[in-house]
Amino acid sequence: MEIHKDDDQYNRLKLEKSPYLIQHARNPVGWYPWSDEAFLAAQRKNIPIFLSIGYSTCHWCHVMAHECFEDEEIADDMNRAFISIKVDREERPDIDSTYMTVCQMMTGSGGWPLSIIMTPEKKPFFAATYIPKESSFGRIGMRELIPMIERLWREEPGRIERITEEVEKALQKYSLTHKGEANVDEDLLEKAFKVLSSSFDEEKGGFSGAPKFPTPSHLLFLMRYWKRKGEVRALEMVEKTLSSMRHGGIYDQLGFGFHRYSTDAEWLVPHFEKMLYDQAFLMLAYSEAYQITAREEYRRTALEILRYVERSLTAPEGGFFSAEDADSEGEEGRFYLWTHSEIETVLDQEEIAICQKIFGIEPDGNFVDEVHRMKNGRNILYLRIPFDEYARSMRRTEGEVSKTLDRILTKLYSARDERIHPHLDDKVLTDWNGLMVAALARAAQIFGESAFLSAAERACAFLLQKMRGKGGELLHRYREGESAITGFLSDYTFLIWGLLELYEATFDEQYLETAFQLNEHLFNHFWDKENGGYFMTSHDGEKVLIRTKELYDGALPSGNSVALLNLLRMHFLTGRQELRERADELIEAFAPQVARDPAAYTSFLCSVDFNIGPGAQIVIVGERGREDSEEMLRALRRSYLPNKVLIFKSIHGDQVLLQRIVPFIKEHKPVDGKATCYICSNFSCAQPTTNSIRMLETLKEIGI
Repeated sequence: MEIHKDDDQYNRLKLEKSPYLIQHARNPVGWYPWSDEAFLAAQRKNIPIFLSIGYSTCHWCHVMAHECFEDEEIADDMNRAFISIKVDREERPDIDSTYMTVCQMMTGSGGWPLSIIMTPEKKPFFAATYIPKESSFGRIGMRELIPMIERLWREEPGRIERITEEVEKALQKYSLTHKGEANVDEDLLEKAFKVLSSSFDEEKGGFSGAPKFPTPSHLLFLMRYWKRKGEVRALEMVEKTLSSMRHGGIYDQLGFGFHRYSTDAEWLVPHFEKMLYDQAFLMLAYSEAYQITAREEYRRTALEILRYVERSLTAPEGGFFSAEDADSEGEEGRFYLWTHSEIETVLDQEEIAICQKIFGIEPDGNFVDEVHRMKNGRNILYLRIPFDEYARSMRRTEGEVSKTLDRILTKLYSARDERIHPHLDDKVLTDWNGLMVAALARAAQIFGESAFLSAAERACAFLLQKMRGKGGELLHRYREGESAITGFLSDYTFLIWGLLELYEATFDEQYLETAFQLNEHLFNHFWDKENGGYFMTSHDGEKVLIRTKELYDGALPSGNSVALLNLLRMHFLTGRQELRERADELIEAFAPQVARDPAAYTSFLCSVDFNIGPGAQIVIVGERGREDSEEMLRALRRSYLPNKVLIFKSIHGDQVLLQRIVPFIKEHKPVDGKATCYICSNFSCAQPTTNSIRMLETLKEIGI
């Protein structure tokens, strides 16, 4: 296969769509994409495969690329010793998941870049993350590793075979799920709460030391635990964490949106990449927290995340891009950091004084560089003191302070916008977009802001138009006009979640119909008929060593966690018993795993909370736009009711589609010509009411 383009030298990655792979298209390493061609070449030459997995906004992936893959000598050694394959983990999460599990088994840790050396049959015998050019600090370098592997491959094939057999056995054991008798009940919720409570950082919020991740799944679970138990500490942990993150350097105080994680325990020094899924999951957390507390800071944060996503991550076609890099001009965080002299060129002396007071700006810098362990003259904007406290200390009104701060922030933002921007990963992923649709649609319900709903509907229209195959199946990735890669479990579950939220935001039955169609396809192609639960990949998709079933809830909720909630909501919407039975089987499939460490599965526990109940099915019969109907909807949307489904039946028209999906609503009628609410829970229904106050009282009486 030959690659030609003008006079430049390219490897095979030039023909790919992934921004990450394209970043390596001019490497002297003779990279292949993951393909039959690569594995056949390795078999023909009888040499091992060097598999490198990363993503385009990964800082340490850039470091390893610069040190090793752009180095002519290292590249020559790699081209002699290996067939080298590059994989974008965001395009192929199945490959990443399998080999990350291998790395964790073999080394006890994982991360990106992920470096695997394996046989032409895809069987791994060496695993690492970042590998430097030269060996240092106990970490082997590429210069030493490559000849070591060559000797091993040439002289000790038996040893390699033993390693691959051991790895294969461990993987097979890992991939099995066995139905168990473990109880998934309120005691398990309490156990998870106690674990989170014991690990909580009382001073700064969050649930670990450095590095510290936002973990919105924990926050969403704790809000549900507060609702169920009235446990004040659960809500205190949520609020402390949300406020600390919003005030910290992990939040972009100028351009909005959250960075990936904090490298310290104070939320001050972030790893500067910005991921779409973090914006979505955190928008959901801040929106629900506002629903509980009515704190304006939470509403403002959700709106600012929307502004960031619309400005920086929205594709012209309507979907959302994946991420922005941490690096610019060859330096992590360069775009976001300020020297004191840079600030002096933008602001006047009075404004600088305010900046020092509110945003913690210091002449010699306001953070310690983690590499050199000293200040480097750079500043990260963070809220040293909240706006209202500053206003009181200066004996000024919040309105006056807000006006001054808006002027300062506008000046700084405009100056920063002139800098070289970080790289944008402009691929569109169905699962991450589905999660953002869900968050936007939920925020639209809570805040009543049309901007959230417009963005959600536009993105959903893009997904349904561009990301479905001829048979209605989902595709995973879109870029530059091409939709490709067979959809994974999370593509289905996250988009179904988004469709269910969009239905409750708009009451457009088409969203429900599509959700049920996708759910049926998901069951037919991903369900484990022997042990229950959903595989990550389709029955007719590529098998990479094993078919895994993911459950761990990390930066993203697992596909099975979201699938469980979807099944329960769809059962409540329709009364279809097979959906309930499938949910029960899914819980049974993972019960022993969750029981061992419930705090690792907090998105799953949010679904379990719904399953334990009580849950409610709420039907409003009325006319959209009429005040009595809208008042009922506003009352419900102001209230934190995570374990309910909401159906709206219009008094106009026969609503054939809605009645086909939800047959029982045919008999629901308005009382005395007024908007009427029907509430059913735990196999019984309350007296219908036309009064919003009585509606909320009924929900409280049945424990919703």
